[in-house]
Amino acid sequence: MIKGGALLTQMVTIDATCSLESFRKFVILSTCNSFIPESYMGDYEVFPERETSPGLIYVEAADKVTLKKIRDMTFVNAKEVLGIIYSSKSGNTNLKWRQIRRNTGKVVGDASTNTLVNLTESGVITQEWVQNYLKKKAEEKKEVKTDELTN
Repeated sequence: MIKGGALLTQMVTIDATCSLESFRKFVILSTCNSFIPESYMGDYEVFPERETSPGLIYVEAADKVTLKKIRDMTFVNAKEVLGIIYSSKSGNTNLKWRQIRRNTGKVVGDASTNTLVNLTESGVITQEWVQNYLKKKAEEKKEVKTDELTN
């Protein structure tokens, strides 16, 4: 799916617009996909949260009710979500989704290259976004080598 292994050892800066549902799917896919109750998976108002750090996941909403705690995840019903903070347990990925308008928001932060797969699969970023990022990094690498040769 993603080629050019040498380019994939660094952090990737994410700055993308996506739906709240896409970011919700990303968080679920990255944390609790194997044990989230099916009824929660289909309910777009249910979000996972985690209190531990690194690995903090927090949903900021106008109205939020705790539903159930399973393993280290607390599932909440959230209405009028304003933002979501997501940190991976490894501490390598730190992303924030902020509402722009209704259910559309902007995701910003740093992601590990492993996280790119889940971001793509959930629709937060597209395959085209990843390919453009890799091209840009390859061009930057060529420029650095050219500069080293000419200096």
